[in-house]
Amino acid sequence: MTGYLPDTIVMSISQSLSNHFLIAMPALDDPNFHHTTTYICEHDEDGALGVVINRPLNMRLIDILRYMDIEPGSDEISSRPVYMGGPVQSDRGFVLHEPAGDWEATLKVTDKIGITSSRDILQAMAAGEGPEKAIVTLGYAGWGAGQLEQELAANTWLSGPASSNIVFDTPSEERWMAAAALLGVDLNLLSSDMGHA
Repeated sequence: MTGYLPDTIVMSISQSLSNHFLIAMPALDDPNFHHTTTYICEHDEDGALGVVINRPLNMRLIDILRYMDIEPGSDEISSRPVYMGGPVQSDRGFVLHEPAGDWEATLKVTDKIGITSSRDILQAMAAGEGPEKAIVTLGYAGWGAGQLEQELAANTWLSGPASSNIVFDTPSEERWMAAAALLGVDLNLLSSDMGHA
C-alpha cells in the first residue's frame, strides 16, 4: 500500500489542531520558524492561525505600551518580553492568555485560554488587572486551506496537544525541547541531515 499515509498521521491531520503545539523539525530552515514552537489557536477547513511562543524580540512590553499611550503600573509589567508571533501582520499585537476572560476582541481557544487583539487587555495588564498569565506577540503565523496538512504530511512539523505550563511557565528558550518531550521526542536525536550517512 505504498503512497498512503499511516493511519496515525491521517488521524492527526484530519482533526482540528486548535490547542496543539506545532514543533519545527530540526531540518526546517525557514528563518521565521527555525527551532520554533507555535501554539495553534484556530484550525479548520479554511486554514490555521497560531502564534510562535519561543522567539522573544529585542523589545519589552513598555515599548508597546508607550506606543499606545498606555501608562504601565509597574516595572514587572514594563519589563515583560514581547515575542515574534509570526510573519503575518507583524506590526499588530496579540495577547495569548489564561484565563480567557471577557475582552473586546478575543478568540477563545479553550475554556481557559484565549487570544486577544484589542486594546482593553493591554490597558488592564498595564494596570495590574489583566489575565493571570499572558504572552504578548507581534504578528501571527497563518496557513491557508490545506497548507498546514501538507506541511505535516511532509514532516515539516511535529504536532501534539499543548500544555499551558509550557506556554506560560517554561522559560522561552526551553519551550521547543519541552514541547517535543511531551510527545516523547528528543529533538537532539533527530538529525537535520536525516537520510544522509
